Amino acid sequence: MSLRRSGSQSLVSLLGHWQESTSRTPLWRQLAGALRLLILDGRLALDSRLPGERELATALNVSRTTVASALAQLRDEGYVVSRHGSGSRVILPAQRAQVPTRMNAVQALDLSTAALSAGPEIHQAYSHALSSMPQHLTSTGYDQQGLPALREAIARRYTARGLRTSADEIMVVNGAVSGLALILRLLTGPGDRVVVENPTYPLAIAAIQGASCRPVGVSLPDEGWDVNGLAAAFAQTSPRLAYLMPDFHNPTGRCMDTPTRQRIADLAANTRTTLAIDETMVDLWYNAPPPPPLAAFNPDAPIITLGSTGKSFWGGLRLGWIRASTRTLASLVQARDTMDLGSPLLEQLATLWLLNNAESFLPGRRSMLAARRDMCSALMSEYFPQWRYIQPDGGLSFWVELPDMVATQFAARAESVGIHLGTGTRFGLAGAFDRWLRLPFTLDDEALRVAFKTLQPLWNSLNGQQNTLRTRKII
Repeated sequence: MSLRRSGSQSLVSLLGHWQESTSRTPLWRQLAGALRLLILDGRLALDSRLPGERELATALNVSRTTVASALAQLRDEGYVVSRHGSGSRVILPAQRAQVPTRMNAVQALDLSTAALSAGPEIHQAYSHALSSMPQHLTSTGYDQQGLPALREAIARRYTARGLRTSADEIMVVNGAVSGLALILRLLTGPGDRVVVENPTYPLAIAAIQGASCRPVGVSLPDEGWDVNGLAAAFAQTSPRLAYLMPDFHNPTGRCMDTPTRQRIADLAANTRTTLAIDETMVDLWYNAPPPPPLAAFNPDAPIITLGSTGKSFWGGLRLGWIRASTRTLASLVQARDTMDLGSPLLEQLATLWLLNNAESFLPGRRSMLAARRDMCSALMSEYFPQWRYIQPDGGLSFWVELPDMVATQFAARAESVGIHLGTGTRFGLAGAFDRWLRLPFTLDDEALRVAFKTLQPLWNSLNGQQNTLRTRKII
């Protein structure tokens, strides 16, 4: 079997600023920690083959002994398997060992996932779905477009938000990422370019690369979106598709205003560039709902809209939908044959109940998240006053700017005490954004305080080393 190989320069970009020159930690341990982080984040694909020791040592400008020692450590931990003459291959341990920590309360604490646990309404939804199942058991259960009643409920929500929609323009899929993969299968081929915001959702990058397409990043400015940059990217690269997230963008949390939506919809119409619009965060607003869907601003624009239950209700539902023209949906249904035969009926029935009763629990969910956002902001000010961020008006996380490009180093240290952080490099192309962290505020206040209290001495030590290094350079 031919394994995917990680190029040395690509790996160097992914590693970012992994080396702490002033640290007392041996260089090989630092390299092992940085590689381990890439594996755990999924940025180094499982079963991919790493560059040879000599090649990697040259690319990283370290000794071959350093590389060999780092790989030996990863082999001992079960993250790499090596074979003479075949190099080293990325794997995961059969059972991930618990990292010894100073505080048991934070063992294996995940601060990289922006998602909530299920509320009581999820149990109610499944109970109602089970009671509704008998009437559907006389059918085959196969329906590649989705349960008609659910499609009608989703269509009503779009219409209420300002985008007139019929049930025939809705297709139920197994989550937004699955929907994006299906769109990519229909509209793109190997080597095609897909424009994305930079930074963007990492699983969208993975889906684009998994379709053998090339993501083309358009950087987000300090505020809003760079419409001129999008126009230039469309003109210069002739992309088959553009993937955008206008509603509480992941990871930055910003929300696209009405004039910008109009300009981008007009740009798509004028250039005939298909837009895949991800609305998975659209329900998680705190002060005011976002503007109407982007597809509402120009009926001539080729826009496909993705929605999901994962953030609004619960990730365990694994259900999403595509809103597009009936002609596009007919093609998507045909393309779906090679992926799956439809979405689970029980989850569709549960989602139907949740959509019909959303206004009884979504306001409380928003209030709870707004309170957690405010508490997380207060804790960051207390424990990490050097960090900079903009208070988001929706979504699930902060996009935090650090004083220096140390996100990879900080995350590697955090792993040693059992805390997993989401570095900015996960959300950028070619290892960009090592100055940033995405920090969810989905944990309860006490868990977040315990995590910050544990991380603070690690940060102070790292920040002190960086200050020392800058002082030496000045001298």
